[in-house]
Amino acid sequence: MRTVSIKSYAKINLALNVVGKREDGYHELDTIMLPIDLHDSVLISKLGPSAVDSMIHIDDFSIGSPEYNTVAIALDRLRKKFKFTDQFNIFVHKNIPVQGGLGGGSSNAVFALRGIAKSLKLDITDDDLYDICEKLGGDVPFFVKCVPSRCKGIGEKIEPIEVKNDYYVLIVKPSKGCSSKEIYDICDNMQLDVYDVDKVVEALKNGDDDELAKYIGNSLEKPAVTTVPEINDIKDLLRQKG
Repeated sequence: MRTVSIKSYAKINLALNVVGKREDGYHELDTIMLPIDLHDSVLISKLGPSAVDSMIHIDDFSIGSPEYNTVAIALDRLRKKFKFTDQFNIFVHKNIPVQGGLGGGSSNAVFALRGIAKSLKLDITDDDLYDICEKLGGDVPFFVKCVPSRCKGIGEKIEPIEVKNDYYVLIVKPSKGCSSKEIYDICDNMQLDVYDVDKVVEALKNGDDDELAKYIGNSLEKPAVTTVPEINDIKDLLRQKG
């Protein structure tokens, strides 16, 4: 049985402002997201005609039960939209740390859909993916194109941006992670730092690393530090190391 293998990339936020909170509970953002080479591997194979359900395996037990995973939800939405009955075995090998703001779960959902569409030879468009992934997660729409972008709204307003230089990225994550829901709940009761996203866009376009270093920042860092104080320790250590 043919297996489709696809890379599911991570992202980083070079700048992020929380603009406000909507009546439906979602937060409006203004953020710059860049895809990075770090990726999970998604392996997809079609099950036989006697299969009554799809199986999703994720080799990181900290994620929780698969039925609450974005891959399962995305597959259900894809099935409803394209009316297929095929069932799949989906295995996600995790390299992207969870609860680190790297978008692993969101990425898995989008790239799994691409793999399933390839397996079924579905004529799926980016607009289809945007429609399926609506409100599945703030990071999800970014991964449809997966190019350097400025994202606004709840992540659905995406504007590709230019990045002149190639960068190496060092990722350091404490053993304890940050729950997005918890961080957003905390941020609603804090005075958040605000960053000049326009300046970051300009610095990336011009390849001005001094300006980039001056203006990058994430307004969710302060609430994140209240739950994981080690973040400050890591930053101090990195500064000491240059």
